[in-house]
Amino acid sequence: MKELSLHILDIANNSVAADATLITIEVCEDIAANSLIIRIEDNGRGMSPELLSKVRDPFTTSRKTRKVGLGIPLFENAAKASGGGLDIKSTPGAGTCVTAWFKHDSIDRQPLGDIAATLITLITTNPDRDFIYRHITQDGKFELDTVKVKKILQGVPIRSFEIAKWLENYIRDGISTIRR
Repeated sequence: MKELSLHILDIANNSVAADATLITIEVCEDIAANSLIIRIEDNGRGMSPELLSKVRDPFTTSRKTRKVGLGIPLFENAAKASGGGLDIKSTPGAGTCVTAWFKHDSIDRQPLGDIAATLITLITTNPDRDFIYRHITQDGKFELDTVKVKKILQGVPIRSFEIAKWLENYIRDGISTIRR
């Protein structure tokens, strides 16, 4: 994967596969501290301690269709390449939290990528799930909460083309106001 947003998409899709109903994605950029932190947290099934101890191995997966699971190992390698790392916490029956941190100015850090497209893909392909997206920089905070959006929509499908297009523009505008 060439962009961090694709890692976010992959990990969030793991949350969906783990029956999460709420997935929180947080991106914190702190240029002064030279850090970029990405956190994806869900309320899904969680992992047993034995699966958690093996999940960084590319030959460990809970899928039955293939015998490899590259998402976590690739995300961890991307973080380590920039001088960062990755941490996973999981509780069976309560959910999982994946946190990756990167040196913001590292030449080896992958670009953040198209977060708006990633979020729209997650939201429109999983309209029965809720997502909270927070993006924090030294210039402010942007947040999108689909629970609140769905309440405002009063039954209009969130995956409809017009709503998805509006949301995508809203996300792009919101992020652009807090990024230099």
